[in-house]
Amino acid sequence: MNTKEEILTRLRQTEGYLSGEQLSETLGVSRAAVWKAITALRESGYAIDSATNRGYRLTASPDVLTPEEIRCGLHTRAIGKNIVALQEVDSTNEEAKRQAQCGAPDGSVFLAERQTGGKGRLGRTWESPAGTGIWFSVLLRPSLVPSEISSITLLAGIAVCRGIRSVTGCAAKLKWPNDVVIGSRKVCGILTEMAAEIERVEYVVLGIGINANTEAFPAKLAEKATSLRIEAGSAFPRAAILRAVLKELESLLLNAKAGSAFQEILDEYKFLCVSLNRRVGFFWNGEQQTGMAVDVSPSGELIVERDGGGRISINAGEVVVQGIYGEHLPNPEGSKRA
Repeated sequence: MNTKEEILTRLRQTEGYLSGEQLSETLGVSRAAVWKAITALRESGYAIDSATNRGYRLTASPDVLTPEEIRCGLHTRAIGKNIVALQEVDSTNEEAKRQAQCGAPDGSVFLAERQTGGKGRLGRTWESPAGTGIWFSVLLRPSLVPSEISSITLLAGIAVCRGIRSVTGCAAKLKWPNDVVIGSRKVCGILTEMAAEIERVEYVVLGIGINANTEAFPAKLAEKATSLRIEAGSAFPRAAILRAVLKELESLLLNAKAGSAFQEILDEYKFLCVSLNRRVGFFWNGEQQTGMAVDVSPSGELIVERDGGGRISINAGEVVVQGIYGEHLPNPEGSKRA
């Protein structure tokens, strides 16, 4: 951590005042450096009281996504040690891929207050207004082959659910493969991209967008989208949610690497998955079909019992789930259409 981050951490850990002399001695920097860091923190929106012969006291923190705010209280080994925070970017996934090509390390986090070209699945755009959401991407350099990448998407979904639940208490669940929902509406989307050769993954980018403190959505989105603020009735510090998600993601990745814990992780995904035991609609061999989602395979495929008979595994494409996002499916006897 730099001097500004160290001072912020110590101010948060101290209930009363902390003298400039103490900070100077503890951090091994000059009093002028302490004053410079305090001034920078105030300019970033932190309310820091100062009193003669007493020192400094943190009285309020802004809802900002800065490296010092995120790292203060982030307990991870690798994820988040390198944080790039931008006011605006085309897409945090695109920025992560650009930085990956320049050698950015495993676990780097790229975030922005606003995306001008946020991306969702299947080429869709992702609305990313400033000041309300958590728009970020995590760069990973796993020792995996391309066919194993789908497991990382499953892990990311669980990490987001765990992080949201721990900070907000909202009952976040998963719509296969990578939407996070509360009730029947979407609160978060996850987009996984990678660069790979035939037998080696160079890097993976996990793009995650969480609707945190959005108060309302346009009419075209209101039936399908929600936010943590809408669901809980109050705003949340975005950095706290991000820290919780990053912590859970690293924990899950480490457990998955151990191998023996993967079945437990898969079981948790299936427990959280609202797609299971519901009727779903999908395209198969160029034909729209319906069926019952019954399982998720170890490789992340959705297993469906078709209304017309037979069990199939779906590994890509759009799957509509009865009752989620206000979707309704036809009756089994009328489910097939050319």
